[in-house]
Amino acid sequence: MSFDSPRLLADIGGTYARFALETQPGVFEQAVSLRCADHADFHAAVRAYMERLPQASGLEHAAVAIANPVDGDRVRMTNYHWQFSIEEMRQRLGLDTLVVVNDFTALAMALPRLQREDKLQVGAGQAQSNSVVGLLGSGSGLGVSGLIPSGDGWIALGTEGGHTSFSPRDEREIAILRHAWREFAHVSFERLCSGPGMALIHRALAELHGVNGQGLQAPEITQAALEQGDALALETLEVFCALLGTAAGNLAVTLGAQGGIYVGGGIVPRLGEYFARSPFRRRFEERGRFSDYVAAIPTFVITAEQATFKGASAILEAQLKKLHGGSDNILAQIRRARAQLTPAEQRVAEVVLARPRALLSDPIVEIAKAAAVSQPTVIRFCRSLGCEGLSDFKLRLASGLTGTVPVSHTKVTEDDSMVELGAKVLGNTASAILQVRNQLNRDAIARATELLLQARRIECFASGHYSVVAQDAQFKFLRFGVPASCHTEPRLQHLAARVLGPGDVALIISAAGRLPELLDVADQARSRGAQVIAITANHSPLVRKADVALLLDPVEDPSTHLPMVGRILHLLVIDILAVGLAMRRGSAPEVIAALEESDGQALRSARSTAPGISLAAPLASLTSHSR
Repeated sequence: MSFDSPRLLADIGGTYARFALETQPGVFEQAVSLRCADHADFHAAVRAYMERLPQASGLEHAAVAIANPVDGDRVRMTNYHWQFSIEEMRQRLGLDTLVVVNDFTALAMALPRLQREDKLQVGAGQAQSNSVVGLLGSGSGLGVSGLIPSGDGWIALGTEGGHTSFSPRDEREIAILRHAWREFAHVSFERLCSGPGMALIHRALAELHGVNGQGLQAPEITQAALEQGDALALETLEVFCALLGTAAGNLAVTLGAQGGIYVGGGIVPRLGEYFARSPFRRRFEERGRFSDYVAAIPTFVITAEQATFKGASAILEAQLKKLHGGSDNILAQIRRARAQLTPAEQRVAEVVLARPRALLSDPIVEIAKAAAVSQPTVIRFCRSLGCEGLSDFKLRLASGLTGTVPVSHTKVTEDDSMVELGAKVLGNTASAILQVRNQLNRDAIARATELLLQARRIECFASGHYSVVAQDAQFKFLRFGVPASCHTEPRLQHLAARVLGPGDVALIISAAGRLPELLDVADQARSRGAQVIAITANHSPLVRKADVALLLDPVEDPSTHLPMVGRILHLLVIDILAVGLAMRRGSAPEVIAALEESDGQALRSARSTAPGISLAAPLASLTSHSR
């Protein structure tokens, strides 16, 4: 099938960002490689590429393969500092579709599309049809993936197999491991079977032989070995290829990859004929009792330059088919059902199909106005598609457009039925929790946990509706044997802050971070040498006074109504800190017991105030996530 417009494809690594336009299936043009260090962030790099194009404004769909796990909307690169929101990036770039996947997931999906000339077999072995295929490759890290046959297609595995523990095979490799231990507590295969890993091997061998390693990097080592015949560089390549053979053999027996093992990445394809005569294949087959099993599995080097683009294109094509023709997609369902709808409902359908993304944020009154129908007609349209109401319809629509459950907040109105009201309250809470999961700063959590671990005592401060959060924190910390107190009355807060000292931690919980009495507590604590941890809103005055700030910005205004979502989020952050503290102290059984007991108290309290309502399932769910 021909394309309505060119598709933007990107392959983002820790050093280079490669871009191309796919103008027709399998036809890649305008290929450009940009240095990541020359651009402030991912958006700047994409913009720099698009400015080179004669008609970048015509782009509608894009797929990005990135050297990083992709789980949810927020992407944080492991080997580089770029991070971004997929949906926000789609909007900023003016795209209809933006698919972001792990780079080795994309490369795996390219394997069925490779031709004979796109790969080079190393060693013997014969691939079995309709069998699992393994993939690994070295670049800035070590990517690992695989393909599982599924009917007429394939399922790609998104893994982080490069972080499996390195296992030495001889005295030389033990010496390399000892050298690596000086830099890393955990030495994975990625620490050695990568560009930085090749440099590490070179330094370790130089030390082992008592020579000057000159601090060479992977490209210089490869050049010195293949062009100059440098002995240390050649030994480095020999060890590098042997270790990669071990990693490939591990992958083969782990997956049962009788369809073959493929090697890609930026390093091995550049080694040319040397790799074929290197120790890679010999080490691959050295499996003891399983040597015959592995010897029958073929190994290939991917030589096609555009392989990752081919895989990203395949994933994008599958996503677009799902959006426009999938049986489970709400837009496809609307197209099929349009003839059976009433004339008024058909006008609503036309509005949805014309601007599905914009409709996600439109209130019912705007949708009804755009379609020239009444608001009840909009509800009837949603129910005719099997949805409980507009909020349920929007959730299904957003899931189809993005491939994930959206993070959104839906306003409760007087027109809502009890079913819609309940769905909105639960949906808003679930969405807020997912948003916190994507946005919480991992470094801040780690620093806060470390402060709590070293604390002589923990003083918890909160006011008003958030007093229960401070009380919950006190209860959990006391259960772990940590001296803790809770202060929720302004006068007592002031007095308690005045007796803080070095080694103490003040944990301040404030939704807005603007209450004068809590700001005073932070000032008093800091002036007396205590540490301050704040759970509060971004850009609040309290953030500037805290040593560590854990930021929460739920979509609700506590000045106009009781906080619901915000209070749950603050309680969950306390659970995160409690679990982290318990794990560091080696008291995991105590944290489980504490969470179960606190949940039991909350359940009994809820039942006493609202008989007949069972909260057991959601509370158990939250506890299981905390554990």
